[in-house]
Amino acid sequence: MPRILHVLDHSLPLHSGYTFRTRAILKAQQSAGWDISGITGLRQYQHGHRPDAAFETIEGLRFHRTATTVSAPSPLREWREVTALADAIVALHAKWPFEILHAHSPALNGLAALRASRVLGVPLLYEIRAFWEDAAVGNGTGTEGSFKYRLTRTLENYVVRQADAVAVICDGLKQDLIRRGIAPSKITVTPNGVDFEMFGTTVRPDVAFEQSLGLRGANVIGYIGSFYDYEGIDVLIDAMPLMNNQAHLLLVGGGPMERSLRAQSEGSPVADRIHFAGRVRHDAVDRYYGLVDILAYPRKRMRLTELVTPLKPLEAMAQGRLVAASDVGGHHELIRNGDTGTLFPADNPAALALSLDNLLRNKNAWEPMQIRARAFVKQERNWQAIIRRYDPVYNSLLMAIQGASAD
Repeated sequence: MPRILHVLDHSLPLHSGYTFRTRAILKAQQSAGWDISGITGLRQYQHGHRPDAAFETIEGLRFHRTATTVSAPSPLREWREVTALADAIVALHAKWPFEILHAHSPALNGLAALRASRVLGVPLLYEIRAFWEDAAVGNGTGTEGSFKYRLTRTLENYVVRQADAVAVICDGLKQDLIRRGIAPSKITVTPNGVDFEMFGTTVRPDVAFEQSLGLRGANVIGYIGSFYDYEGIDVLIDAMPLMNNQAHLLLVGGGPMERSLRAQSEGSPVADRIHFAGRVRHDAVDRYYGLVDILAYPRKRMRLTELVTPLKPLEAMAQGRLVAASDVGGHHELIRNGDTGTLFPADNPAALALSLDNLLRNKNAWEPMQIRARAFVKQERNWQAIIRRYDPVYNSLLMAIQGASAD
């Protein structure tokens, strides 16, 4: 097995969708016998984790840190971050020689890895989890078409063209790259998956916990995830008083929209049936899954949600929960309407309310749908299957290097 160094924006012990995908990939590769490590750039510190040493082992995974600081106005600061990470990768190679660089977006990571790749003569696989300019628009920190948006897109295009191979997490991203002129043969889809050790068991409701939240005997609609505007939680709150069923809504998580969502809920005519659980530790989330009848994911229609697949619906499906989601492109890659879940028109509270009412009236159809959804995730979206998609990419990179050496 080749030695692989994963180049990361941030990692455990920080908790985010980014770190959980990283954890899953590294754990699955480690279980398969691969020799892997990760290295993080200076964003690890900016996200709030200040390690005591330049090397940490967390949950049995090895992480090297870029132990330096930079200060300068943007964009000079970002360039210095790229340089620091590239230098750290090169220095690590002298201590822990690796055969492949596997860099994960954003493009600044890709730039650092590309620079180190050229110095070391090590091939580079660059993996895109989202187009970060679109993610910035989605979370309210950027504007589509702005100078920063266009610059980020230009940097991404440069890294993609210069990398030896490219991976993306869904077909939406692949098709967008193809429209930019990237050869389909250069792109591998390595989708989001589920760790069945963490999310593969159907959780039964904790009766005492259910009673403590005022949900005993109620039909419960749930949302578990981050509170960003693009997630459409405001649409879900607006849908609640339009439902014929007197269901309760359980919102688990937090984020930039939390304050406005709480204010919206307080003004709702069904405020007494809307419950905020706050942020929950990752290892305690399954208690909340056990309380929910239908997991709702009402993402709004925009470039980010049309192109990128989320992780949370897969986790819910793996646990045997019923899933209802908006009909944006990212959800179409995960859910077959009427077969493994339900898709409803995005940005439409009345359509969402009608969809939820129909599901609650049709409980006889739940179990077959749940079984089919769980089977889909287990067969196609478990991490042991997904990491095998990297094998031909890694092998082709190594063969190309060996061929070049022989010449």
